[in-house]
Formats: sequence, structure tokens, C-alpha cells
Amino acid sequence: MQFVEVVTKGQADKICDQIADAVLDEYLRREPNSRVSLEVFGSHGMMVIGGEVTSKADFDVATVAKQVYHEIGYLDEIEPFVNIALDSPDSIRTSERGGANDMCIASGYATNATPQFLPASLVLAQAIAKRLDDLRLTDSSFNWLRPDGKVMVGFDGQHPKFIKIMVQHDDSVDDSMVRTKLFERVVASMLRNLDGVKVDINYSGKITQGGFQVDTGVTGKKLAADTYGGVLPWGAGSLSGKDPSKIDRLSAYMCRFAAKNLVAMGAGRTVMIEAIYSRGEEKPVFLRARTGEGKDLTETVKEKFDFRPASILERLDLRRPIYKATACYGHFGRNEFPWEKLDVK
Repeated sequence: MQFVEVVTKGQADKICDQIADAVLDEYLRREPNSRVSLEVFGSHGMMVIGGEVTSKADFDVATVAKQVYHEIGYLDEIEPFVNIALDSPDSIRTSERGGANDMCIASGYATNATPQFLPASLVLAQAIAKRLDDLRLTDSSFNWLRPDGKVMVGFDGQHPKFIKIMVQHDDSVDDSMVRTKLFERVVASMLRNLDGVKVDINYSGKITQGGFQVDTGVTGKKLAADTYGGVLPWGAGSLSGKDPSKIDRLSAYMCRFAAKNLVAMGAGRTVMIEAIYSRGEEKPVFLRARTGEGKDLTETVKEKFDFRPASILERLDLRRPIYKATACYGHFGRNEFPWEKLDVK
């Protein structure tokens, strides 16, 4: 059995990821070579934005953070405390020489089981979470929905066995209406055959508070949902808030890019790639690629893909403000991102 959890835009950790990547995008929009490493912490009316930045860009970080917070759907006022320092000169020198700016363990995976080249359990969970947000933000008949929500899906092979949804809602609606409406417009409309599928919606009762009102959020805490749902290895470093030269983000995208292209080429039904970088080294100190059947594709990967940081930045054209969109519903599986393109022969 596979178990996958995905959250909506208004979950506390995801608020932090979206703010971190929105600030990153603003730096890249104004100065593409900006070096950015940010963390966001939010808890009960408080928000802290801290990290290291080297950039010619100058703007009000707190204003960007508040805009994102309100766009997500929270109406309470919040005043971020911003504490940003200059990036380490040692890290800058290392990157300028073309080497990795830190040590890193990265993984990339793809499967031909779905059009998204991701496990079916993860695809379904992501789609349900997005449907909840879309209904809340675009359908006036669901204006009682609130931003915070979680989706858990259990799969047996390629078939769902249970779906659990917890979602914040206005205090004026009763539990039965929440369950009925969401079952009809989310679950039943997405899965035509529900035989043998156990569905629970707000099974604990009313959920009228969410986000920083009830939880503490921190960037990077939903890394499993950001990558492969927790059913596969995903590396060691979180992604949001880091500019594309940071090796955690860079290598995660390259491993996925290579794995997806290999599967699309027919090299295997599933492909897993592992890469280890050492600070200052231009190439991975370890690189391995295998199919689910155990076939070794390492030499094929080395022949077709250049895993040097500077080469990845150029090949995937990563120094662009595209990262806020990655901070919800996963970094993989959507063709809008350059690491999802199929362009290897």
C-alpha cells in the first residue's frame, strides 16, 4: 500500500514555501544573477523572513510576503520581521568557479504509469488539493471554503483504496453540507468508479481555523509532497527559497529531468537517479541511474546529460522568476517547468 499526503495553499508550511519563492522570484525578476537563500517562519500572527542574499535588487520584502499571504486567502493582518544578510563570500567564490556551492544528496524519479510520469497516488492527491483551492477561489457557491487543507490518499498498486480530506471552512456551514458538496464536486467528479474506495471528509468534525492561526509553518517541511509523495527517495535538501544556483534545488531538477527523459525514451518503465555533490567539485562525486527492473543506466546518463551546475543552469534556463508556482502541488509533473520538458533523443 502507498500512502501520499498533499496540502492546499493555505496550510502553514505551504504558506511559508510560497512566500519564500515569491520573494525569490522578485529578486530574479530584478536581477537574474541574484544569490538567494531564504527561510520563512510563521506562527500565530507572527512571521519571520531570514536568510542570505547577494543582489543588486532593492524592494520591500515584507510587502511581497503580505501580498502572497492575502492572495492565498487569509484576511488578517500580519507584519513580517525581515532579517536578511549578505551571502557568504566563500559560497560565492565556489559558485563562480563552477563548482557545487554545498554538499548535497539528490534523487530523481520517473515512471510511465501516468501521463505526468509520477506515481498515480501522488497525481491524484495533487489533483484533489488543487481542486479544493480552485473551487474556493473561482466558484462562488464554495465561498464557505477556507485556505487550509490536507489530502491523504492510499493506493493498492494503481488503484485508490481510501481518500481522506480535511479542509477548513466557514463556521456558518454544517458538517454534512461540507461532506456532501466536496464528495460530489471533488471526489465523485474526479473518480468515476468508487467501488472499494473508502472516502472520509472532515471526519473529525468542524475545522474553522487554519494556517498560522492554529499551526506553526516553516519552509521545507513538506518536502515529500514537493517531490515524490514520500513513496520514493527525494534527496536531502529542501527546495523553496533557494535560487537556482543552489545545488539542492539545481540537482533535484536535473535528476528529475534526466529520469523523465530516459523513461520517455523507453529506457525503462521506471528510472531512479541518485547524485551526490561535494562542495567545490564541478561534477557529482557519485552518479547512478537504474531502472525498476535493475538495469544500470549510469553510462547512458553520463553520455546524454551534463550534471555540472553551470551546464544545468544553462540547459534548463533556470535564472527566471518561475518558482512561486512550484511551491504548491509539487515541483514535478507539470509541463510548465523546464525540467519537465522532453528534449533528449
